[in-house]
Amino acid sequence: MPSAVVLLADGTEEMEFTITFDTLVRAGVKCCSAYVPPQTDVNPPPYATGSRGIRIMYDEVFDAARFSPPRVRKTMSNSAGVQDLVREFLAQGKIVGMICAGSLTALTSKLPRQPLTSHPSVKTQLENDYDYSEDSVVISNKLVTSRGPGTAFPFALTLVELLCGAEKRDEVRAPMVFPSGTPF
Repeated sequence: MPSAVVLLADGTEEMEFTITFDTLVRAGVKCCSAYVPPQTDVNPPPYATGSRGIRIMYDEVFDAARFSPPRVRKTMSNSAGVQDLVREFLAQGKIVGMICAGSLTALTSKLPRQPLTSHPSVKTQLENDYDYSEDSVVISNKLVTSRGPGTAFPFALTLVELLCGAEKRDEVRAPMVFPSGTPF
């Protein structure tokens, strides 16, 4: 069974987290949510507070040692543990997904130039170092990037397809009842 760790921090966009997490679980992916506390937080709360104030309980506090053989944009992309995790997972051929401003982690992790996308608010920070795209989802080898809340479903379904295959993606997508003509 495929597994995934889904990182979240205070300020995480609720839709991006819940749609991705839920869709992966529907596909049978074993998921763990890991809270990336601010570096100054020695006593993290039992939940992350999302960008709209919704509290999301997490499974565990992010510990880089546990996953290696994360304001969100600053917490995730500036976390040395998250950067190490991204580099190590990619080196091992594992799939790494980044959505919204999370794509800044490609830059702070010093990933090589490749195609990617992000939320428009961080485009200028990425477009000189990467082959920037306005596509909803960009796949570059094992790195999958997406733009924001409105692209969370295609992002999640892309991850399902890469982890579990196209047949499983279609099986998960069908009962979600997307309007006909929805391109993902």
